[in-house]
Amino acid sequence: MAPVSALVWISGASSGIGAALAAAVPFPDARVIDISRRGGTAEHFKADLADPADWSCVAEHFAAELSTYDGDRVVFIHNAGTITPIGPAAGADPDAYTRAVLLNAAAPQVLGAAFLRAAAHLTCERHLIMLSSGAATTAYSGWSSYNAGKAAVEHWVRTVAQEQPTNGCQVLAVAPGVVDTPMQSEIRSTPETDFPAVSRFHTLKNTGTLTTPTAAATGIWSLLTRAVPNGSCVDLRTL
Repeated sequence: MAPVSALVWISGASSGIGAALAAAVPFPDARVIDISRRGGTAEHFKADLADPADWSCVAEHFAAELSTYDGDRVVFIHNAGTITPIGPAAGADPDAYTRAVLLNAAAPQVLGAAFLRAAAHLTCERHLIMLSSGAATTAYSGWSSYNAGKAAVEHWVRTVAQEQPTNGCQVLAVAPGVVDTPMQSEIRSTPETDFPAVSRFHTLKNTGTLTTPTAAATGIWSLLTRAVPNGSCVDLRTL
């Protein structure tokens, strides 16, 4: 395989923001790997990130790819997540709720730690970016697993960034705003009884105020060249 100056992993690159991130990688000779069930880039590492059995496979993949890597930078953007199930926690399907908690809260921490471990010996640029949401700080009734998962991601980022040496990995969380993705379609199709704030999201769609995936991806990639303190939880709408 020809040498590359950037090795980039994006989880959930099969659609939405993940697909836009893969399409907008700012390094011309980058090797881009999608980590997902379905596959969204030319190079795909198949994994169900709601299944803990697959986490160790991803960790082994990181370690194998980075053991002899000698390029300029490595990047892992953890984008995968789910809003399902929407509705009161007490009424949610237990299996669906468990998968949501694993995907939204546990997988980012386990995979993030695996990436940091695999990249610890490198001296090149290292970036770990976790996708967050305004839901990390605003409690939306019906989104308990999603809200809690994003809050967990942000506090994990703050903590792990403190553990990095001066020349260590840059660890950030980024909330991209309300983006016009399939997740938003799912939200708008939810009855008000399950999601009382649904009318707000209909208004955002009807007034054309949703951010495009391309704009969100551009903003996320720009963080690699901005003077953002390590451990920051950034909202693209305030940049």
